[in-house]
Amino acid sequence: MKLYIIRHGETKLNALGRLQGWTDEPLNQNGKDLAIITGEALKEIPFDLVITSPLKRARETGELTVAASEKNFGRKIPIIEDRRIMEFNWGCWEGLGCLENNFEVPDPNYNIFYTDAFHYQGSPDGESVADVMERTADFFNELIANPDYQDKTILIATHGCALRAMLNPLYENRDSFWQEHVPYNCAVTIIDVQNGQAKITAKDKIYYDESLCFDHYKVIDK
Repeated sequence: MKLYIIRHGETKLNALGRLQGWTDEPLNQNGKDLAIITGEALKEIPFDLVITSPLKRARETGELTVAASEKNFGRKIPIIEDRRIMEFNWGCWEGLGCLENNFEVPDPNYNIFYTDAFHYQGSPDGESVADVMERTADFFNELIANPDYQDKTILIATHGCALRAMLNPLYENRDSFWQEHVPYNCAVTIIDVQNGQAKITAKDKIYYDESLCFDHYKVIDK
């Protein structure tokens, strides 16, 4: 099994520096362009399946990323949705500004989300990072143990926090949740799975101009 795990492309709320979570925001034009560029770079990959978060920005990213592969191989790639790989749920804080120049989050401990994410609790009606780690681990462990997928190549379209939570057990430095930065939009991590054992072979790979990368982690005043 080979997995290509991609963070969604940019959205309007990303560009505005606002918490997005479960808010069902579509890709903006830049987000679509990044997904298309990424897809062109991966057009020789014979994807068998796309598994996506049901949120629009992830599904659109999955569809656009495999479009070139579909054309190249002359076949339609099935897409299935899984709620376990949705983004961190910010609850009543969804849509609030979260950068230094627009900060609106009513949480004096907000920076813990970046500095000590494993212990971040979130809003009263949202999730903790531990919740996201639990549901994404359930998804990932079930996936790599599925006998029907052992010879498949799968694109997984998900979100920044969900991606880091899902792959934390595979990182060399598991004590660093964010791995020094939030995954860039349309960054791809490649996983090889052999006999139920998963290994990262490429981490946070981008296929577009690096000057277009935006690092949320570095702009927060920690």
